[in-house]
Amino acid sequence: MKNLILILLIIATTYSCKNNKPNIETDPALEELIFNEGKPWFVNNETHIGVTKMDVLIKNFNKSKDKNYSNLGELLSKQTSYIIKNCSMTGKSHDQLHIVLVPILNEISVLKEGKDNTIKKMALLKLQIYIDTYFKHFAIE
Repeated sequence: MKNLILILLIIATTYSCKNNKPNIETDPALEELIFNEGKPWFVNNETHIGVTKMDVLIKNFNKSKDKNYSNLGELLSKQTSYIIKNCSMTGKSHDQLHIVLVPILNEISVLKEGKDNTIKKMALLKLQIYIDTYFKHFAIE
């Protein structure tokens, strides 16, 4: 009887753990992001380089034992400054880029200025979603 209870407890724990994914609400503005006639929008090289570097910084941070979110926020902020400074885009592609770039900037601010690591972890998860969204919707020529 004890073995049966133990087995049932293990099964219940296993199934309950599989459904414990964090519920991440992203910026509703992302719903306005569209493709360019079914294809990604073209961005200037500097934008793509900046976002690619941000992606690498986040991946390296996730592999690292050091979890200084504020420092990561500063490094990411330098990349967004580079993107903004070197932006030569205009028109619809530029407007579409801002739909994903504004939430990225907001989450970087949370990393830099937030006081609670739980909130910073959530900001980092959102950033990964936004950067993945960027790579789905934008490319260089």
